[in-house]
Order: sequence, then C-alpha cells, then structure tokens
Amino acid sequence: MNSIILALVGLILYLLAYKFYATFISRRILRLDPDRETASHELRDGTDYVPTNKYVLFGHHYASIAGVAPIIGPVVAVIWGWLPALLWVVFGTIFIGAVHDFNVLTLSTRNQGKSIGTLSEKFMGSGARTAFLLVIVFLLIILISVFALVIAKLFIQIPESATAA
Repeated sequence: MNSIILALVGLILYLLAYKFYATFISRRILRLDPDRETASHELRDGTDYVPTNKYVLFGHHYASIAGVAPIIGPVVAVIWGWLPALLWVVFGTIFIGAVHDFNVLTLSTRNQGKSIGTLSEKFMGSGARTAFLLVIVFLLIILISVFALVIAKLFIQIPESATAA
C-alpha cells in the first residue's frame, strides 16, 4: 500500500477524532470553559507563571507526548508489518495517549498548574503521593525495558536494520 494513502488515512482519523471525540470529551466529560482564567494569568509572576502563545504551547505539548508510539511504531512495523504499527500509532494516540494527556493537562490547569504528583497528594494524601511517584518510576523502568527489548529483537531478527547502509 502506498505510504501517502496510509498517512492520509491516519490524518483523516486524527481529524475525525479531534472534531468528534475530543469535542465530546471537552464538552460532556470535562465541561471546559474557555472563559475560565488559567494559572498563567491568575498567578502571573513573570517566572513560573507566564501566559504563552497557544501555538508555542501546542509545540511544547506535542514534543512532550510524542514518545512511545512514534518510537515503537516503526519497530513494530519492521517486525510484524505495517498494519499493527498503524493501529498502534493511530488508535493508541487517539484512545490512550491523547485522552490521558488531555485529562491530565485539564486537571493541572484547574489546579494552578500543579504536577500530577502534587495533585495526588492534594486529593489523596502524602502516602498516595509517594505511592504514585513510585508507580511512575516503576512504569518508566518497564517502558525503557520494553523499548530496549523491542529494539534488541529487531536487531536480532533483522541485523541490517542496525546500520544505515
């Protein structure tokens, strides 16, 4: 299949998800209010809280979430084929990554820009914060391990993938 067609299908699915799924989540689940003041305006101090152009924020957000799916996706494609990779990247982004990040960003925005660790302490106590941060470290170790395993399997199964030539 032509890669342009795959890219267009992915783009169309992202646009549809943005138009319908994200709209549903923002209106029905999160009940976003565009007039609500954000922490960058409410607590503006010129250092930690600075209002920023929405395109700059989009770039920061995109760079911080573009992690596992785009890295593992091509490796999955080399090992198992393009269809599992396409499903991993497109549907994983729509139904897992984007929803998670959207909800966490909204929670942080509604709580003066605090991190998820700080918010877990606020809502559940200091023991929950410690447990939550330990789970995050554990999950990051698993993530790095799986990434290393997948790459190692790729290099073993297809040794020429390790070189640029």
